[in-house]
Amino acid sequence: MPDVAALQQFLDGATVDPEIATLRPDYRVMLLAVDGITPGPGDEASEALLRTAEAEAVDALNGQPADQVPHVDAWRAAYRAFGAKPQRTRNSLEALLRRAASGLPRVNRLTDIYNAISVLHQVPLGGEDLTRYVGPPRLIRATGSEPFDTMADGSVVIEYPEPGEVIWVDGAGVTCRRWNWRQARRTQLTDETTTALFILDALDPMSDEALHTATDDLVSHLTRLGPDIQVARRMVAAGATNPERD
Repeated sequence: MPDVAALQQFLDGATVDPEIATLRPDYRVMLLAVDGITPGPGDEASEALLRTAEAEAVDALNGQPADQVPHVDAWRAAYRAFGAKPQRTRNSLEALLRRAASGLPRVNRLTDIYNAISVLHQVPLGGEDLTRYVGPPRLIRATGSEPFDTMADGSVVIEYPEPGEVIWVDGAGVTCRRWNWRQARRTQLTDETTTALFILDALDPMSDEALHTATDDLVSHLTRLGPDIQVARRMVAAGATNPERD
């Protein structure tokens, strides 16, 4: 089991390319590494959290489309800035909000928790198996040569991002395309995941305080997933020279 120092060392290697600051100088990311998770199916607590998220999303939308939510609208603008069409490739927050009225997905308690927190705090939030990473995460503009393993028609295929697309990568290729649109198959959470990386993406009008609050809420729910949960976090702002950590 990695200790907190090892988790922090992994996060300390994460980088946000300076080109991201040129694209969206208001971008900030909170990286959360968690170890000691006991895998399991959804339970009463995760179900209750999902139901709360569904109800609050319906109230927040009040009959309006999800793209009217200010943070969703900001992410749509960010997608357009690097050439993506947000009406065709929706950011993860918008995708979940659109499903809230009919029911959020039920996967396992780890995935259900982070999906619920994403909706409750209106922040794009991804969860990945940290043990499947090859080196630390990096947010870059794609050259178009980075491999992305995904599923198509029931088969594993390798795709490549468009040049200039914003992608998360590690030493083996793309871990998430279009900033927070689709995760790679290689690093996805499974029913056996015990060490996870969570990525919370923020743009204005989401404040740093709100980003910290969302992270604290996520941590509070994750701590019940095992008796020996260990957590490290680090916030990185686009263009920052002294990224925050705690």
